[in-house]
Amino acid sequence: MREYNLEQITPTIGAEISNIDLSQDLSEEKLDQIYQDLIDYKVIFFRNQEISPKNHIALAKSFGEIEPPHPVYPHVKDFPEIVLLENDANNPPDTDEWHTDVTFKSDPAFASILYSKIIPPSGGDTLWCSLSAIYEALPDDTKKYLETLRAVHDMGSFRNNFIDDDNEKSAQNVNEGFQKFGNAIHPMVKVHPISKNKLLYINPGFTSQIVGMNMTDSNNLLSYLFNFMNKPEFQIRFRWSANTVAIWDNRCTMHYAIGDYMPHHRQMNRITVLNDKRDVKII
Repeated sequence: MREYNLEQITPTIGAEISNIDLSQDLSEEKLDQIYQDLIDYKVIFFRNQEISPKNHIALAKSFGEIEPPHPVYPHVKDFPEIVLLENDANNPPDTDEWHTDVTFKSDPAFASILYSKIIPPSGGDTLWCSLSAIYEALPDDTKKYLETLRAVHDMGSFRNNFIDDDNEKSAQNVNEGFQKFGNAIHPMVKVHPISKNKLLYINPGFTSQIVGMNMTDSNNLLSYLFNFMNKPEFQIRFRWSANTVAIWDNRCTMHYAIGDYMPHHRQMNRITVLNDKRDVKII
């Protein structure tokens, strides 16, 4: 039985949890229940949380190993494990498209824990969608076909970070970017390791080509699927307030941070959890 309150937000994805203080030492039973709610609802939210960076790190470590300091993004002062996501008119966001984090890696991260510090007066919502709900809604014949396919994932729009005014230098920089970030090939249909639900494992941000197809056929099929994935019934749109914690399962969701709040300031602190320490224990 839960020791806190939970309200499901949509029939497909998302729940808001209240009557809990994440700054306190939580029992293993309570942490296990939070984990199970994450598995069930895919993204969970906790409003009105006054947590310190040490609290943030402790919460993340209760889920698994956390990501080392990010090579590009800045971090919270004295806490290199916590990425500082700070945007305004002089530093617009670069995550305003549907994506699943770092699928250009062969073993993408398990989860992210995002803590809102400064919220614009309007705008700056984040959307998530359920990749398992998307898969289940596909026609049966399409499901069977997609289960035979694999897709290439690369760094996508991150290419822009390597391009300057000199075309030759830009091409060299992009090549070096691909060397740094790499590519990955994933099945287009995966099985979630805990829930065992099948899910459509592609995203517009990083999925570039279907293996074995020419670009025209690949683009046509990906375009159909991306349009299908964009239906609102698969989604939740979350309106942030300051001091809110969001945790999402990156293995079965996409998300989209809407960059519509310029010139206002938005600041978020994020920790990425690389692996699921309960995975082996539960299986």
